[in-house]
Amino acid sequence: MNTHTRSFRATAIALAVLGVLAAGQAGASGFQLREQSVKNLGKSSAGSMVGKDAAVVALNPAAMVNLDQNTFQADLTVIDLTAKFSGGGNILGSPLAPVSGGDGGDPGDPTLVPNMSAVFPLHGGLEGMTVGFAIGAPFGLKTDYDADWVGRYRALTSDLKVIDFTSSVAFDLSDGLSIGVGLVYERAEATLSKAIDFGTAICAQAAASVPTSPANTCFNPQWPLYPVYHPQSADGTFEVNGADNGIGYVVGVQLAPSDRFAIGFSHRSEIRHDLHGTLKFDGVPSILGADPRFQDGDGGAQLTTPTVTTLSVKYAVADGFRLLADYQRTGWSSLRDVTIKRDSGVVVGSEAFDWHDTKFYSLGAEYDISPAFTLRAGVGKDESPTNDTTRTPRLPDNDRQLYSIGASWNLSEHMSIDAAFQRISIDSPEINLGVDAAAGNTSTLVGTFDGHANLYGVSMQYRF
Repeated sequence: MNTHTRSFRATAIALAVLGVLAAGQAGASGFQLREQSVKNLGKSSAGSMVGKDAAVVALNPAAMVNLDQNTFQADLTVIDLTAKFSGGGNILGSPLAPVSGGDGGDPGDPTLVPNMSAVFPLHGGLEGMTVGFAIGAPFGLKTDYDADWVGRYRALTSDLKVIDFTSSVAFDLSDGLSIGVGLVYERAEATLSKAIDFGTAICAQAAASVPTSPANTCFNPQWPLYPVYHPQSADGTFEVNGADNGIGYVVGVQLAPSDRFAIGFSHRSEIRHDLHGTLKFDGVPSILGADPRFQDGDGGAQLTTPTVTTLSVKYAVADGFRLLADYQRTGWSSLRDVTIKRDSGVVVGSEAFDWHDTKFYSLGAEYDISPAFTLRAGVGKDESPTNDTTRTPRLPDNDRQLYSIGASWNLSEHMSIDAAFQRISIDSPEINLGVDAAAGNTSTLVGTFDGHANLYGVSMQYRF
């Protein structure tokens, strides 16, 4: 009897929730988003920690002192991910049973990412103090594959939303030195689904109870259950919904000894979530109806949004012309593995991700054509936290290159409009997933994704 057949375990939440930490979006590597500011989008985030931009409330609160008026800002960015899979798989790794299905279609529909922020310099006895508030999405995901695609046993729908509300305060100390701190209240919600090959589950269960059965029973037409239950004969689906709230912080410092030079540093803490939600199975065959592994119920998993540490530099080489740079390190190594539990506390699954910390670099420039118009551009290099061993179709991620252009139009002393476009080129990621019966994965998936992303942003800033 096939060893994988004997060891089959269809652990409940592990069939889908384990994918939450492997869920990503095209805005940045992993499931990070850098679309808090359209100005930053237009220069590939170069100089993001020293900008005259209300989005610094959540990025580097110390830079709020750059705004000398009450400022409200709204940013809208559309992320359009295009991806295509080429490859296939086999049930229990056997060439006798290739997984049927197509390439999954394009999993990335255009997704809107909104952000809003407001900054208020204080006066009188509180002169030199600035407060700010922001709401936005620092992390997120939305991918959706065709229901009958070849990788359906690994992923169908992945929808992860992380919304932050940040309250920050900055203090202008002296000689261009400012410090800031922000409290982050974070809401995380996840909806994930995948298909389940109940035919293989039933066959494996029956084969385990008959030690004298022929080899490769699941693929042998002489097996008594074969006419009804065999691999891919009884597909069902599993969906999990979970949510949680968490609290973290962001701290920053800015040194701007002159109008020509500024350097900014910020650190955002990790935020831990204990996602709690519901498990729902559809299409469970009657023969498995009493199996506790496939019962609807409550459960959860842990999700940790990573630390983000950023260093920015701005230097005006001439009047109206500025060079900018960013270096960022994201602490994805906190996502080493995930443990799945039911509400009773019973551990039903654990799976390694082995993500590593990543580095992001960008260079950009801004040129003031006139007091009314500014042009900007930038390039960036973004590392992926994934690896060839554990990469999944929920996050067909790899290293990427960013190319951006943008512009600002100051309509009046009170209002300005920004627009930006960014093209993200993604190195073709390879998927090479083997059978992992303990995690409920009874088929292989091997292939390559080709993809890219286009980002379109527009924002409005009002000063009063």
